[in-house]
Amino acid sequence: MAEEAAGGGGSRRGAAAGQRERDEEGVAAERGPGAAYHMFVLMEELLDKLKLLSYEEEALRRHNMRPLSRHYFALPTNPGEQFFMFCTLAAWLITKAGHPFEQPQEYDDPNAVISNVLSELRSFGRPVDFPPSKLKAGYGEQVCYVLDCLAEEALKYTDFSWKRPAYPTEELEEEEITEDDAELTLNKLEEDVEEESDNEENFIDLNVLKAQTYRSDMNDTAKQEEILQSTTDAAEWNLEVERVLPQLKVTVRTDNKDWRIHVDQMHQHKDGIESSLKETRGYLDKLHNEISRTLEKINSREKYINNQLEHLVQEYRSAQALLSEAKEKYQEGSGGVTERTRMLSELTEVLERVKQETEERGSSMTDGAPLVKIKQALTKLKQETVQMDIQIGVMEHTLLQSELKEKSNMTRDMHATVIPEATVDAY
Repeated sequence: MAEEAAGGGGSRRGAAAGQRERDEEGVAAERGPGAAYHMFVLMEELLDKLKLLSYEEEALRRHNMRPLSRHYFALPTNPGEQFFMFCTLAAWLITKAGHPFEQPQEYDDPNAVISNVLSELRSFGRPVDFPPSKLKAGYGEQVCYVLDCLAEEALKYTDFSWKRPAYPTEELEEEEITEDDAELTLNKLEEDVEEESDNEENFIDLNVLKAQTYRSDMNDTAKQEEILQSTTDAAEWNLEVERVLPQLKVTVRTDNKDWRIHVDQMHQHKDGIESSLKETRGYLDKLHNEISRTLEKINSREKYINNQLEHLVQEYRSAQALLSEAKEKYQEGSGGVTERTRMLSELTEVLERVKQETEERGSSMTDGAPLVKIKQALTKLKQETVQMDIQIGVMEHTLLQSELKEKSNMTRDMHATVIPEATVDAY
């Protein structure tokens, strides 16, 4: 079945490939620019439904087949293998939907298999508005449509229902303090962000830092103003500042979904467009001026040529008028010639028929064969007449003899009857 479908479908596809491509392009143009990619979406939905029906365990392992790819029936790879896979899955889905369907074999008639599959699809109430030959290729939007409808019917038969998706909760990672020797300055903030985008394992969250600052401020306000004058040594203070300075580094975690990143990118693109527009505007203005001057030259030259060739244009128009009149006369004359030619052909046919009849009559008049036949028939009649005369004579003679014999017998009988009477009278 796979070889027949591949051979027959290949020859027909080779003969009508250009026409089919033009038809598909016209249909896709009518349906919209995204119609050409609808089969890919349909194939991905079909693959999800087949996975829900456990097609790998129930259908593929039984026939020792490989699992389908995301675009298996959307792109042509091996028409024979794809057609056999389509028939196998269609039979399995129909059986899965509660309608017993015999598993097609490799050497079955592909037209009969397609007709049976479409009949089952119509029995489910699904419309089929495409020719069955579309399924012989083993790929395309029609193949995906048939399998998708059968998969939906199988899911309905198994009482499957779609549920609302459950999204996983994202847990915030614990934030750590990074130890780096860089200083927290506004000028180096962008450099720090770029450096920390490569290493986001250790960082301090701004919210955590804000909470710690708030708690420290609350503790400070709770205390009374006991320290009116600092007694800390300046050298120890500087040493403590140098010790804790690396821990005070704040890193901003970069997120591609952050609106600030998008705003910065928009500003960067805007600046790039403006700078490019400044350079391009000069070239465009120069090109516009050159094109305007060229158009003015072309218009002036066209006007000059029209003025110079005005008399030639008039002559050309008059010649065109004469030509149209001559064409009309020619058409009228050609119409009369055509009619006369038809009449001539009819007369020629009649003449040929009369000539043929004349030749047949002349040949029959000059031919001596009928006369010879008549003479032979007369001779034969004479012979038959002589034979009949002989037979008549023989019959007459035989009749005469029989009459004479009968007469003699009657006479003898009469004499035999008379003699005994005379003898009796004598006695």
